[in-house]
Amino acid sequence: MATIGLARSGLTVTVEEARTLHAKAFIFAPLFDEYETHTADNDENENDDDETANANEFATFQIHLNILIECLNIFGTAGPISAPISGNANNNFKRWKRNEEDGGGSDHEGAGERGGDGRGRGGGGGGGGGRGLAAYFGGSEKSTSMRMSYAGDGYPLTLLIAEDASGPFTTCEISTYDPEPHLGLDLNFGSSEVVMRVILKSSWLRDALSELDPSSERLTIIGNPVERVGAEGRPRQRPNSTPILRIQAEGSFGSTEMDYPNDREVLETFECKRPVSCTYRFSHLSRTLRALSSSTKTSVRIDEDGLLSLQFQMIKPGSSAEGFIEFRCLPLDE
Repeated sequence: MATIGLARSGLTVTVEEARTLHAKAFIFAPLFDEYETHTADNDENENDDDETANANEFATFQIHLNILIECLNIFGTAGPISAPISGNANNNFKRWKRNEEDGGGSDHEGAGERGGDGRGRGGGGGGGGGRGLAAYFGGSEKSTSMRMSYAGDGYPLTLLIAEDASGPFTTCEISTYDPEPHLGLDLNFGSSEVVMRVILKSSWLRDALSELDPSSERLTIIGNPVERVGAEGRPRQRPNSTPILRIQAEGSFGSTEMDYPNDREVLETFECKRPVSCTYRFSHLSRTLRALSSSTKTSVRIDEDGLLSLQFQMIKPGSSAEGFIEFRCLPLDE
């Protein structure tokens, strides 16, 4: 099950595994072609610039994540594509809505039917609702475009999905459930509790993890403070036995070690307050590889209790809009 959180600033998707691994995707409003929220306090908060108010979730619900993924890829063309976006894209793109003269109705009217009768926003089969979809498709290659809506407690999550600007179209309704608390609510740590923090290009970490034996059982992250000498604070050359950052995988067939040099071209940021050595289940961290492969930068943090936070920065193709996915994993008891 996945928990969906809706806020004025965007939406979040949260999942959990074995009460040990917690993952949360932050999908901010600029990543969508359109993102609108309608709540009872919209008028009161219309001029509120408080970032906390924007981040507060006004609706949360749970859905079956595998069903959502199957619906998004119902045409088999939901993979990422790169479409050219002009500087005036925000002003030129057409809204995926039907005009009032085309009939139309609320998102819930006829939502369970295939769009042949033209009911519901976004249009149905060969009706006028499909005329405004061309702006969402780049080039001649097949791609999937989607319109998602949620009316509130008790209503399903409704997806209107199109394979192409000219169709076919389909409408999916996914049942929603009351959210249950996640372990992640207790996995919060402030900057004062972080003992190691690393920021690097995702490609450096991806290449290292791809070399590890997939049958490995444990993965250990080792960090050591950078020793500085002299008035200029230049780092001292460390012996090979004590790297500033090492990733070590152990399994039934042996172990593998990956050392990272103290080089700003590799480690954009490296902060370590004291020697750190924390071990995690490899099968849990392998869940992050798909997000890692699609990200541009990675942030690695470890707190006093060994809680690991991996944040992956995602950039929308053809734009500067970004989101990120965070994984938090509890260490193994030594």
